[in-house]
Amino acid sequence: MTGQIIYVVDRVVLQPGYAKDFVEAYGREYAPTARDRGMTLDRILVSPPIWFEDESNTVTVLWTLPGQAAWWKAAIEGRHDPGLAAWWTKMDYMIVERSRSMAGTVEDVDGLCDV
Repeated sequence: MTGQIIYVVDRVVLQPGYAKDFVEAYGREYAPTARDRGMTLDRILVSPPIWFEDESNTVTVLWTLPGQAAWWKAAIEGRHDPGLAAWWTKMDYMIVERSRSMAGTVEDVDGLCDV
C-alpha cells in the first residue's frame, strides 16, 4: 500500500470580485490546518486565469495524502474540528458553491479499494 496517493480536490466558485481574497485567506487560514492533518498542498488553480471583479472565478485546490490511512486520519480530524466549519461559515459570503471530491490514479485504484 505504500506509494499510493489520494488526491483531495476542493472546487470553489466565488462571488464576482472575491477570488483573490478567498485564495489569500485559504492559504493563510485554511491551509495550515490542512497541513496539520497531514495533507500536502499540490497546487491552487484559478479559472479563468484572471482576477475578475465583475464575474465569478472558480478556484480548484489539489491536496495529496499518502494512502487510505492518512486520508481517514485527515477526514476524521477535520470532521471533529469546529474551527473548520466556522472558517467555511466565515467565508460563506464569498462563495457561490463549493465541493470536495477524492481521486486516485488509475494505477492506484485497485490497491486503494483494499481497505
